Amino acid sequence: MKTKMLKKLLRDSWLRRKLTFAAVGAALILAGCAGSTQSQLWESRSSNRVQALAAAVGMPDAGTFEARDLQWTDTLRPDGPREVLARFYLPVPVKSSEKAPASQPVPLMVFSHGIGGSREGYTYIGKHLAANGIAALHVQHVGSDRSLWFGNPLQMVNRLQEAAKGTEAIARTQDVRFALTQVLASTEFKSRLDATRIAAAGHSYGANTTLLLAGARVQRDAQVLDLADSRIGAAVIISAPPFYGQGDPQAIVGGVAVPSLHITAQGDEINIPGYYSAAKDRVAVFDATGSAQSSVNKTLAVFRDGSHSMFTDRLGTGGEALNPQVKKVTRDLILAFLRKEFFSDDRAMTEWPQQHQTVLSRFEQSQHKQGRKVLAESSRKAIEFVAFSTPHQ
Repeated sequence: MKTKMLKKLLRDSWLRRKLTFAAVGAALILAGCAGSTQSQLWESRSSNRVQALAAAVGMPDAGTFEARDLQWTDTLRPDGPREVLARFYLPVPVKSSEKAPASQPVPLMVFSHGIGGSREGYTYIGKHLAANGIAALHVQHVGSDRSLWFGNPLQMVNRLQEAAKGTEAIARTQDVRFALTQVLASTEFKSRLDATRIAAAGHSYGANTTLLLAGARVQRDAQVLDLADSRIGAAVIISAPPFYGQGDPQAIVGGVAVPSLHITAQGDEINIPGYYSAAKDRVAVFDATGSAQSSVNKTLAVFRDGSHSMFTDRLGTGGEALNPQVKKVTRDLILAFLRKEFFSDDRAMTEWPQQHQTVLSRFEQSQHKQGRKVLAESSRKAIEFVAFSTPHQ
């Protein structure tokens, strides 16, 4: 037993050193210049990334959606005013004519980025949804956004660890809630949005933010925090880490009652200085979600191989060929899920797993409503669908 514990300690210690050196090395690219020059270098690379992404996965025609950058200040935060930024992707409205009625209010998905991200990321999702009739509000969290990569590289590990603290996790939910309130109250946008059809979505840290908004409960200072937003009617969970230091995931996400879509990959490991999470943790979050509810509607898609950052706008990570392919089918899956939940149209959701067997490792739909549970899992050769009855829980 002692030998096993020693080996684990040495392995974990080596891993932490490896992650720290890797993070510092990555930051040195930006650290050669200071201040605005770092930002300019980032902007230049972002522009190149946008072009490369469009070439790799394809993007909707510019005339099929609008993209608006928004900026507010939440002056009511307990810790002082906090800036809230967002990029808003909207379907282009159709004007009324003799041949067609005017556009109706559309559903809205509010998106939370992972640690070190920004409102400018996950464009392959936001643009695709807007071009297909669903607005997407991508919120930027100033306490855990891309600014973490700027500044002294030797202090970057500290910046990452500060961004992962409970205070920032709570602030992120407040960012989303505030941004959602602003657009729904805006004279410019409120008539274009259906406030009864709202979903929350996020990747990595943003997936945790989404779960908290959807009903997950955590403890802080010996008190259980309920950060749920009652306006959220569905959740898209991409690569959710466990809630570090919070214990049994069932006690945290078991109370999530809204329909949820969980997306991950076999190679979805999280490597951040001070934090490591194996790919199996993503599935554990799925299994625990809604476990305390008498009825639950949740779906899990696990892609073959891949990586954690494959779901961002970055290309290459997770495999040169697999990366753009997964992006394409991921955005289609999210759209299919939202159409099922908000338009009662499940055709695309039913067809999706059969169409993408070659990239799927596992696909599962769990429905405990009305005493029925439906599972679908993939084998190496094909996706096998298994349906069986379970007692009503």
